[in-house]
Amino acid sequence: MSEHLSQNPPVPRPVDGPDGDHDSAAALAGAAASPTSFLAGDHPGFDEARRAAAAITRATGVDRHRIAVVLGSGWGGAAELIGQTEHTLGLADVPGFHAPAVPGHNASIRSVRLADGSHALVFGSRTHYYESRDAQAVAHTVRTAAAAGAETVVLTNGCGGLDPQIAPGTPVLVSDHLNLTGTTPLLGPSFVDMTDLYSPRIRAIAREVDPTLTEGVYAQFAGPQYETPAEVRMAGRLGADLVGMSTALDAIAARHAGLEVFAVSLVTNLGAGIQSAPLSHHEVVAAGRDASARISELLARIIARL
Repeated sequence: MSEHLSQNPPVPRPVDGPDGDHDSAAALAGAAASPTSFLAGDHPGFDEARRAAAAITRATGVDRHRIAVVLGSGWGGAAELIGQTEHTLGLADVPGFHAPAVPGHNASIRSVRLADGSHALVFGSRTHYYESRDAQAVAHTVRTAAAAGAETVVLTNGCGGLDPQIAPGTPVLVSDHLNLTGTTPLLGPSFVDMTDLYSPRIRAIAREVDPTLTEGVYAQFAGPQYETPAEVRMAGRLGADLVGMSTALDAIAARHAGLEVFAVSLVTNLGAGIQSAPLSHHEVVAAGRDASARISELLARIIARL
């Protein structure tokens, strides 16, 4: 395996300047940063991501967005707290994106100025695998973030919990995942290491912000149907604490693109068979709405320290 990894390392990211000011080496040399310099290589989907990043750069006038944030169910309020929104783009106006298919998601991309003067790219929704059965479409968001200059991506989601002691409305840090979709956004001999995929550094920062935070393993199913009680029991026996229909494929693509990955889930319901009531998307949206203020503030405080 080490031989394979040495032949196919993750795509390198631009280095910080000598003063740690997040400028790329090209920018320090006086050259304009470009999506090609931020996202190198010829993997399928990279060209489309570069076109999307170029469109974002033209529309915002921002050469580099240092952090990317993908807002899942329940997390939309964080967009207002992360920093000052300077530009808002419609998703459908950016190459490769379309309006979200899931109620409760926002069809926008924001360019947000952070307190340190750098910028974050905030995606109001994501593409789910069940929308088209196309893992490349799922990966487009994080690849666009990489092409726009991001070093770190923050992934959020609403999910089902497998532990009855973790009540709906509780945020849980993702420490690892089980990809149960049967697919991957990577093609060809892309032997990318998935050890410590979910950044231990950022998880430590999150626990400093809120010492009550717990961690868990997230299992992604293909969806769109909710998991059966038997599937929930299977996921638990495999080591999962959380189940949902996103995040794992995004994280794989982000790691391949060289991004540092942080993910946090909002438990919106208990998994099938753990709670007696039938599952519904209305329940997910309601739980996110009830927890929105608290989890949005938490996420903003974590991002402020990145």
